[in-house]
Amino acid sequence: MIPTSTRIVTLQARPEPGGDPSPDMFAVEERPLPTPGDGQLVLRNIAMSVDPSMRGRLDLGEKQYTTNFQIDEPLDGSAVGQVLASNHPDIAVGDVVRHRAGWRDHAVIDGATAYRVDADAAPVGAWLGVLGQTGFTAWAGLKRVGELHDGDTVFISAAAGAVGSAAGRFARLLGAARVVGSAGGAAKVAQLVNELGYDDAMDYRAEDPRDGVPRLAPDGIDLYFDNVGGPHLVAALHNMSIGGRVALCGMISQYSSDGRGQDINHLIEAVLRRVTIRGFIVRDHEDMRPEFESTVAGWLRSGEVEALQTVTDGIDHAVEAFLGMLRGGNIGKALVRLDTDWEV
Repeated sequence: MIPTSTRIVTLQARPEPGGDPSPDMFAVEERPLPTPGDGQLVLRNIAMSVDPSMRGRLDLGEKQYTTNFQIDEPLDGSAVGQVLASNHPDIAVGDVVRHRAGWRDHAVIDGATAYRVDADAAPVGAWLGVLGQTGFTAWAGLKRVGELHDGDTVFISAAAGAVGSAAGRFARLLGAARVVGSAGGAAKVAQLVNELGYDDAMDYRAEDPRDGVPRLAPDGIDLYFDNVGGPHLVAALHNMSIGGRVALCGMISQYSSDGRGQDINHLIEAVLRRVTIRGFIVRDHEDMRPEFESTVAGWLRSGEVEALQTVTDGIDHAVEAFLGMLRGGNIGKALVRLDTDWEV
């Protein structure tokens, strides 16, 4: 049966400048589901992603990759859903698709914006994580933006997060000689070294990056994959090898900050060490996706890569999952399962 309404998460208030979001800024509401038109699909969402980039979308500034969330309007983001009804000639009822209408149980979307995924080739959660946009971000950041070379020493910040955990595993499989990272808390650091293949790691809550980074990479960093900015970026710049590369993926340290934080004068280190610093947004590298999906799907089948994720059940707990992810409460990809009949 096709539903006529759906539960959906809306934004009720924005964080104060320099402040953090809180649960009272969101609401779960029941809203009518539109009647599908030509070329459109009706979906039952299976799982949705919560991502650090969503933090920037809560504000009115420019710290976001797409558009700002609007007050009293639904949030959106990556999700996978099963098609309940289809007015699109190339997508059938029962197909599983990836799309951008997350933060709701059901959605009506244009079929042209849906990406059909193979739920038999990999669990649906993997298509939001290691085979989805986060894994693809790690792939593009290492291969094209960071120009990873065989034998490189690679340093990754937020190394236990969705992108960082994928980047660490990919870096090793793509030829890095040494992979080191930072994470928040002793348990995460232990997991990076004992389970995720990192050679060494630091707890940035217990050790200043200016002390920890040179300990991790005493011979210098060839490639820094930056998810954090701030003191991590400063520490990396002071410890880059001559001719090193920095791939600027995200700067979560700035999302809740309205101040400068770290002095731009540290950039002199990029001059002295002849460092290339390149920011990127993954959607600019779509030509790499077929190679990425083919290679990583093979690694998943062989067990060389796993779909590491932290799963929260139910739309009523989606905000909790989002805020917990911003505080570093997840290992790997943070997902919300919206249909508990599915394994993710």
